[in-house]
Amino acid sequence: MPITIGAKPESGFDDPIGVLRDCHRRIEKFAAVLGRVASRGGGALSEDERRAMETALTYFREAAPKHTADEEESLFPRMRRRGDSAAVLAQVDALESEHKRADALHAEVERLGQLWLSAGSLAGVDAERFDSATREIVELYRAHIEVEEGAVFPAAAAGLSAEERSAVGAEMAGRRGVRRG
Repeated sequence: MPITIGAKPESGFDDPIGVLRDCHRRIEKFAAVLGRVASRGGGALSEDERRAMETALTYFREAAPKHTADEEESLFPRMRRRGDSAAVLAQVDALESEHKRADALHAEVERLGQLWLSAGSLAGVDAERFDSATREIVELYRAHIEVEEGAVFPAAAAGLSAEERSAVGAEMAGRRGVRRG
């Protein structure tokens, strides 16, 4: 991975909330890539656009589900067991529903994106659906990330014990096949 002078280094699994925030930056980046490609209206893609779309589709197919599992299997259950405020837990419930909506949208974008890549272009209805689904993804993530970073993650960070933080980080690392020293 190239190093950018002055860039904030990515978080490690000893800071699981930081890792989740770092994932959000990648989600935003790849959602924006899909949005830019969608703006082509289904027409022929340049080689750079093809590579960018392939990379974004791969990210959402392979990495994004791990992020969702980090939240739904590691972070959110601990917040529920701990008895976070009703308002925060209502947000957690809504976020899990949004994850399901995002999964459905990604399945549609994956199907249409692969069709576009293999055919070289998308017909009118498919191009419109790709554009609509990517716009919905971008908006869903914008609002979703705002809630997580503005309310849920601060509540989690304030309430997680050192042991819980370590356990969440270990689970996250395990999902990625990373051994912690």
